[in-house]
Amino acid sequence: MVTSRTGRDVGAFPDLRFERPWSCCPVTCPGGLAAEVASSASVTGSSFVSSRPTRWAPRRTLTLLFPPQCAGEENWVDSRTIYVGHKEPPPGAEAYIPQRYPDNRIVSSKYTFWNFIPKNLFEQFRRIANFYFLIIFLVQLIIDTPTSPVTSGLPLFFVITVTAIKQGYEDWLRHKADNAMNQCPVHFIQHGKLVRKQSRKLRVGDIVMVKEDETFPCDLIFLSSNRADGTCHVTTASLDGESSHKTHYAVPDTKGFHTEEDVDRLHATIECEQPQPDLYKFVGRINVYSEQQDPVVRPLGAENVLLRGATLKNTEKIFGVAIYTGMETKMALNYQSKSQKRSAVEKSMNAFLIVYLCILISKALVNTVLKYVWQSEPFRDEPWYNQKTEAERQRSLFLRAFTDFLAFMVLFNYIIPVSMYVTVEMQKFLGSYFITWDEDMFDEEMGEGPLVNTSDLNEELGQVEYIFTDKTGTLTENNMAFRECCIEGHVYVPHVVCNGQVLPDAAGIDMIDSSPGVSGKEREELFFRALCLCHTVQVKEDDHVDLGDGPGKSPDSAKSCVYISSSPDEVALVEGVQRLGFTYLRLKDNFMEILNRDNDLERFELLEVLSFDSVRRRMSVIVKSAAGEIYLFCKGADSSIFPRVIEGKVDQIRSRVERNAVEGLRTLCVAYKQLLPEEYQGVCALLQAAKVALQDREKKLAEAYEQIEKDLVLLGATAVEDRLQEKAADTIEALQKAGIKVWVLTGDKMETAAATCYACKLFRRGTQLLELTTKRIEEQSLHDVLFELSKTVLRCSGSLTRDTFSGLSTDMHDYGLIIDGATLSLVMKPREDGSSSNYRELFLEICRNCSAVLCCRMAPLQKAQIVKLIKFSKEHPITLAIGDGANDVSMILEAHVGIGVIGKEGRQAARNSDYAIPKFKHLKKMLLVHGHFYYIRIAELVQYFFYKNVCFIFPQFLYQFFCGFSQQTLYDTAYLTLYNISFTSLPILLYSLMEQHVSMEVLKRDPTLYRDIAKNALLRWRVFIYWTFLGVFDALVFFFGAYFMFENTPVTSNGQMFGNWTFGTLVFTVMVFTVTLKLALDTHYWTWINHFVIWGSLLFYVAFSLLWGGILWPFLSYQRMYYVFLHMLSSGPAWLAIALLITVSLLPDVLKKVLCRQLWPTATEKTQSVRLWRFVSEFAPLTSLRSSGCQNSGRLAAPRGSSPRPVACVFWRSEEYCVLPPPRGPPPLCGSSVRLGRWGSRLGPSP
Repeated sequence: MVTSRTGRDVGAFPDLRFERPWSCCPVTCPGGLAAEVASSASVTGSSFVSSRPTRWAPRRTLTLLFPPQCAGEENWVDSRTIYVGHKEPPPGAEAYIPQRYPDNRIVSSKYTFWNFIPKNLFEQFRRIANFYFLIIFLVQLIIDTPTSPVTSGLPLFFVITVTAIKQGYEDWLRHKADNAMNQCPVHFIQHGKLVRKQSRKLRVGDIVMVKEDETFPCDLIFLSSNRADGTCHVTTASLDGESSHKTHYAVPDTKGFHTEEDVDRLHATIECEQPQPDLYKFVGRINVYSEQQDPVVRPLGAENVLLRGATLKNTEKIFGVAIYTGMETKMALNYQSKSQKRSAVEKSMNAFLIVYLCILISKALVNTVLKYVWQSEPFRDEPWYNQKTEAERQRSLFLRAFTDFLAFMVLFNYIIPVSMYVTVEMQKFLGSYFITWDEDMFDEEMGEGPLVNTSDLNEELGQVEYIFTDKTGTLTENNMAFRECCIEGHVYVPHVVCNGQVLPDAAGIDMIDSSPGVSGKEREELFFRALCLCHTVQVKEDDHVDLGDGPGKSPDSAKSCVYISSSPDEVALVEGVQRLGFTYLRLKDNFMEILNRDNDLERFELLEVLSFDSVRRRMSVIVKSAAGEIYLFCKGADSSIFPRVIEGKVDQIRSRVERNAVEGLRTLCVAYKQLLPEEYQGVCALLQAAKVALQDREKKLAEAYEQIEKDLVLLGATAVEDRLQEKAADTIEALQKAGIKVWVLTGDKMETAAATCYACKLFRRGTQLLELTTKRIEEQSLHDVLFELSKTVLRCSGSLTRDTFSGLSTDMHDYGLIIDGATLSLVMKPREDGSSSNYRELFLEICRNCSAVLCCRMAPLQKAQIVKLIKFSKEHPITLAIGDGANDVSMILEAHVGIGVIGKEGRQAARNSDYAIPKFKHLKKMLLVHGHFYYIRIAELVQYFFYKNVCFIFPQFLYQFFCGFSQQTLYDTAYLTLYNISFTSLPILLYSLMEQHVSMEVLKRDPTLYRDIAKNALLRWRVFIYWTFLGVFDALVFFFGAYFMFENTPVTSNGQMFGNWTFGTLVFTVMVFTVTLKLALDTHYWTWINHFVIWGSLLFYVAFSLLWGGILWPFLSYQRMYYVFLHMLSSGPAWLAIALLITVSLLPDVLKKVLCRQLWPTATEKTQSVRLWRFVSEFAPLTSLRSSGCQNSGRLAAPRGSSPRPVACVFWRSEEYCVLPPPRGPPPLCGSSVRLGRWGSRLGPSP
């Protein structure tokens, strides 16, 4: 017998051990305080077995939490102690140590009034482009540069200001939301009375009262409710999107406190973990003190916690104690943003920026060298009219060269388009609304539309090469319908099953084989009872019929039950067994009530629930019948039940399970075992020890479950159907035609998943399935299997080059690969020699040559591993992951683009995704239409920005050769400043928002058009070089065209010659018109907005030039540019030069497009040509007939250019050109029959 120095007997705890005295070091407490605890010995234990420890147990609880080790030996802040109602523990229990926790204010904003400007500026100048322009601006301020600091400062100021206003407005909205939340009224208990105060004034330890339909103000430990059984129902829609009612349980020792006075008398402390962001995990325990009895220790889990943001439902009121407040609540901890994803376009943009930066530095170096070569002659260095001072002559040559280099950098810095970043951000932000506004992607049944959680990846939707999809709830409806059950080898099928809904006329049983014997009848009823008891289903109270406390009969009660659960499988099973004669009624006072076939009420005391988890893949309940018999009922996946079975007709049931799996049904096995009272006491002790542990509680619970759930007797199995989602097969077929590989990653059995893959056309009849599964690995080594599969798929590679995307080709064999989670672990596992790359590369090679891949029996982390494996393969393909459940979050976060389906498994996937859609079928339009448009728009935007800046700055470079490298600027300061801000920015922004090079209908009808933009086709180096050289060519035309046209030529009536500012203005005018008209030529989809912006931008340039020259407003006269623009326009040759140079500049691009369309057309260009010719051939004859009146009978050929109006309409309203509907029959037309073009539509005779 072990006794402490206090004389207390500790013999009941044989696992306890002595430690060195506490007096060796101070104990650091969670609140940051230290205390010397005077005791000569300490006793620590790993867990509590008894729920009624001795009076000094709380002191020992503290030693468990904070073992007596010296500072630095262990992390002392893993847990916290909370004093309920801020009451000190009773004397002799433990030391009262006041602790400081944050108040209940929620702060989601980034800035305050005082730190907004410095913090925002710091964040913006962390971007390389902004920092670069800041350096250029500072250089202009410090040294004598050829351009005014305004030319760099104003665009930079514009960019910074626009971004700051946008971020400031968003933060102001966050402040507004925070204030509304923090000032909400909350009721809490103070001195036995109900007091009302603002939410932000709550403190940890306060006791709060929450009424029905109110939101919990902070994270609470549930103490009591108005219900006698101490339960309450909550919805967590604002946390995880799940609208189903969840049941939470009060602490057993406090659930009887129903009034404010009762709760105020509570004397307890809570010990729990420090705040964690996981919404579904909580570890803690409560010590309840009483004057008459010894203190009681109870474990606390997630079922006892009410989270901030959740809403109380179907419960009048509850009392709870605050444990986490403010920014320590789980909801606030989940505010943390996900890791930043960067699109392929952004990476290309940065690469192009580096190239242009190198060009800029090269230009500055070349000009600096040539300047000193030019000035090597004395008469050039110091002409008679510009002699140097003595100080200038004595300046260091290196310093002068460096200053000149910086000056040239400033002069040419406009080649780096700072405004491009703002335009791209605005395009992404505004463009994302087109997805949310898309009515075709709105689901009427759910009342939900698509969501955009990030707009940074819009264009990535047009670059997807691999799609990884979940099966249940993503490809299927997750709407379960009970199909059959197999008991002892006998199969039972309900009469009527419809979408898992209870039908009032379905109460019979069809036996499809021989009836069971007497012993079979007992197993049959035991099976039905197991399905009625082994679940977490709730019964909606509004439709519930109160049956009283005693046994009785209620014939109508079976029709009154409406079941609610977070798992559709459980509802389907409970509803299915209801049709088979057993009805689950309710859980009342910890008793589960069911009706048997004879309509007799049976009550079972619910002793323990061994919750389901994705690792065990099973759940169990321990119940006690009215006769005192204790049963453990267990249900789960066949792979987790069969190994734990020691009795039952395993072979017959396994055969039926495999048959149902092949048909695509979801199967569960049901087993049980009867526990003796002594065995149950051991189970209770084992579970209690694991539940009260604060460290590694989940691991200890898993070990306990493993010991308890064994030596089972197999009862039978169930089969539930999960229907395929609407148009899921069409969507997958379209995606495969688009060149996208689709992989299915699921935790289901191989047979079930394969049947679903056949149903959704992922696998076809001609697909040869290759298996890389555990069963095959047992027969052969992994090495042999991989090489055999590799030889199979690469057999045809010598004679044919396989299209790695298609999988639809008819001239070569179509392969599909099936791999399970266990085999994947072996493939990913490092080999004995330390390398794992060989198997991985071989596996990837096999996958590349398969049209589709099915990965079954996958754990959530394995899904992410698969995505990561493909993501970082040597091709670096763009990956997309789509799923609807919490188990899909890891792969959604890992993929380049993550899409969550707003389904029935909650909204964790949707919350953690980049985009969310109501149904899988909406993925087709999101990628093939929206993704296609986003990519071609932003690709044109990026290339166009670099092109127009080359056009802008290259003439400035050429001008240095004609001004002695004197750093003289070609353009006026105002033109330098406003070129990217005003004159050319709005047309490309509108283009990037509205362009449709082909219609939406064509993109949906012809998925192969998606291949034209695959692998970043429009931003490859070849295309980038073409745009750059096009800009150089146009710049050469601008500069030398104007130079040679007016060299030594009087151009005005009085013989005046153009000066350098007139020359620069002429070049600038040609440039503005050329780059704007270039965009007009690239535009296929014309609306009035495009017309207004493009022609309005040109008019604005002309008006500004007149204004800036002081013609319209003389008081704005500017010495350098006074009358220059009007002087240029007063010359006839200037008008001719402008028209001619614009034509010459645009001609090569037009010729290139015409030749490429004729000789090497893409699929998109072929589609455009067909639509254009179809329109002309159908529309133009009608127009010509209008103008020519009634003609004689004859055949009209489709004119190519004779009718300019309809051709113009094609470009003006490409989606709305059908002014006249296409003829369906032979309409009347002047008594003659006319054929319209080569499609043979006819216009019949007029009456």
